[in-house]
Amino acid sequence: MSVTTTTTTAPAKPLITGGLTAAVVAAAATAAVAAAGEFAGISLVVGGASIPVSGFAVLTVIFSVVGLVLALVLARSVRRPRTAFVRTTIVLTALSLVPDVLADASVATKVLLMLTHVVAAAIVIPVIARRLSA
Repeated sequence: MSVTTTTTTAPAKPLITGGLTAAVVAAAATAAVAAAGEFAGISLVVGGASIPVSGFAVLTVIFSVVGLVLALVLARSVRRPRTAFVRTTIVLTALSLVPDVLADASVATKVLLMLTHVVAAAIVIPVIARRLSA
């Protein structure tokens, strides 16, 4: 008698499509937050170099795709991918705030940088998590 174990995973296509869509929406949102901050007089200068508003969008897409790859790996390798993904990404989001706190920038700039991280996470994490099996 042989025992067969079957693992059910979320189909990759909806996960990828949803994740990439969330990445684009989050990129637009973080760029808008940065632009609004700059318009309100908050400097985007960190360590003597100005961060372009487009840089917020680009980095948001890059790190959102990293999160999507993490979700794809977890979907195939752990028993409860949604839980693992949410816990991991919340920790990673918290860790992403550390460089902002330590940055050579004004307090307002640091807060703006941290806000963009939270905005991106608030958009991307739930969208991807919904597509993972509980």
